[in-house]
Amino acid sequence: MNSGAQNIFLVGNPNVGKSVIFGCLTGSYATVSNYPGTTVALSKGEALIEGHTYQVIDTPGINSLIPMSEDESVTRNVLLDNDGFVIQVADAKNLMRALPLTFQLQEMGVRMVLVINMCDEAAKTGIKIDAQKLEAALGIPIITTVATQKLGIPLLKERLKEAKVCRFRWKYSPVFEEAIQYINDLLPEDLENKHSLAGMLLAGDKHIHLRLKIKVAPTEWNAIEAKCQQVAAQFAEPVSFLLNRERSALAQSVLGTTTTTTQSNHFWKNKLSAWTMHPFIGIVILAGILEAVYLFVGKFGAGTAVNFIENNIFGRYISPPSIWLFDHLCIFPHTHELKNGLLLGAYTLNGQANIIVKTIHDCFVGPYGLITMGLSYGIAIVLPIVTTFFIAFSLMEDSGYLPRLAVMVNRLFKWMGLNGKAVLPMVLGLGCDTMATLTTRILESKKQRVIVTLLLALAVPCSAQLGVLLGMFGTMPMWTFWVWLCVMGGVMFFVGFACDKILKGEGNAFVMEIPPLRVPQFSNVAKKTLSHLEWYVKEAIPLFLLGTFILFLLDALHLLTSIQKLAAPLVVKVLGLPMEASNAFLIGFLRRDYGATGFFDMYSHGRLTVVQALVALVVITLFVPCVANVFMMVKEHGGKVAARMVFFIFPFAFLVGGILNWILR
Repeated sequence: MNSGAQNIFLVGNPNVGKSVIFGCLTGSYATVSNYPGTTVALSKGEALIEGHTYQVIDTPGINSLIPMSEDESVTRNVLLDNDGFVIQVADAKNLMRALPLTFQLQEMGVRMVLVINMCDEAAKTGIKIDAQKLEAALGIPIITTVATQKLGIPLLKERLKEAKVCRFRWKYSPVFEEAIQYINDLLPEDLENKHSLAGMLLAGDKHIHLRLKIKVAPTEWNAIEAKCQQVAAQFAEPVSFLLNRERSALAQSVLGTTTTTTQSNHFWKNKLSAWTMHPFIGIVILAGILEAVYLFVGKFGAGTAVNFIENNIFGRYISPPSIWLFDHLCIFPHTHELKNGLLLGAYTLNGQANIIVKTIHDCFVGPYGLITMGLSYGIAIVLPIVTTFFIAFSLMEDSGYLPRLAVMVNRLFKWMGLNGKAVLPMVLGLGCDTMATLTTRILESKKQRVIVTLLLALAVPCSAQLGVLLGMFGTMPMWTFWVWLCVMGGVMFFVGFACDKILKGEGNAFVMEIPPLRVPQFSNVAKKTLSHLEWYVKEAIPLFLLGTFILFLLDALHLLTSIQKLAAPLVVKVLGLPMEASNAFLIGFLRRDYGATGFFDMYSHGRLTVVQALVALVVITLFVPCVANVFMMVKEHGGKVAARMVFFIFPFAFLVGGILNWILR
């Protein structure tokens, strides 16, 4: 943390608008979505408020200070380890979920301000909150806001200096209160937040158990453990559940005098929300959404937009002038030919030709040139496709549809040792597998995180690749898309089911709050799309250029032909593809969307049949997404686990492709 500025921690339940308020305070854009689990790591920014500089930290959503997952432990640990004060953000529609967390923050003795957000939605559902009366009861500043419209944000900035510890007086039932005080007396005097830590130990918090065991003398520690076991033995339910139930009952009594609820008249909105999760109607709605995405991305993005940029912009104003420029800068005997729809140099060198000049020329505008191939692939083909996909994906995020999709697939995911919550990282993987691997932290068990990470790397194409796939399927018979979809679904189910039987550990119950359906905001969709495009230009385009340069070097050193011959038994005989398909697979090791773009180019120029194209797309989809994703797998699970995943994925991809080729033929 920045020691030169006071810390402000944004804390609250998932999906209450913390990241929106973070953006309002700091001016920095944070990814915002209408579902829980978007923020899984700390986001930091500086805010200058009334002449004071603050460091604002946006934390992952948390329902309790006794964490159930890794992302929740991030929030709890940062509060224990750092000084500052808390802005607790609450959903005005669900203060019953927020106030138990308020009472836990009070136990920690932190200074705080309570922000009741989404007041416009609460009013629409008939909820009226007496903020002044609630502030008098809790003894902390309370501000009502509509953060998406910046309503209440100026008042929040004014009242930050009034942050204080909640002074509401309450106690647990005698058996718990006595045990907490007993543990508190045995903890070292130099520990801060002793009362809160004692409650966490009594609740069975494993993280705190490991954290404090090395700080407490063995005799006292044995006494603490004995007391925790003694209290736990008195009840059939977990102590953590009972403590939270008491805090919830307390919250209900407070809200009973400070809030009123009237009947809302949102019949059709509630009906539509229920339909999206219906076992049959929900599937029909999902099919309609997929069809709309297919038409927008596969037809418009990969058809109209790609043709315009590739033929009119690159075909007229970028590739020919670049070739003309390098032809005149790099002078040696040459002719021209039309290859793959682009004007490229074909050279007839004599003994006096300058090899260095030719190499420079080919590096930029040759068959594997950085301009004629690298930029053409990355900008002319992939950029318009991923742009339309990012728009479609942002609309689904902002509408609140994704959590409803999680509810629909929960029963199916149980067969893989997962629950519906696992669908969120997988759906996020359609945007970026690397960041989706990070969001597996929202899952409660290590077993679940490993399974989802493997499935993300194996069978979930990222936005760049999915855009290319949809574009390619838009030019192929419709049955190929359904075959590809069934193969991906079958592979995912088979591998997930096998992992559930092989890996040790148990699954967890599926608990997720369903956010309201909302009309997506244009500004939010635009910001999110631009943010994704910025990521694509910074992360993907350089790798496209690097991959092109690698192909150029291999071709210049006459190694590309040798690699093609070595790969021929696998590529030609097993997969039934032409030998030049080895180039796309080779570069697919760097980024599989680049490999898919190579197949897109081959198919569009008639060098692949429909069956060959389908087999190639299945294999390249089952590749590890990119180098960055491998690094994230190492970061989250360690080198050994990541290496095992990688060494399983590549041969498995070719095995599935070989079986599919044999069946189709």
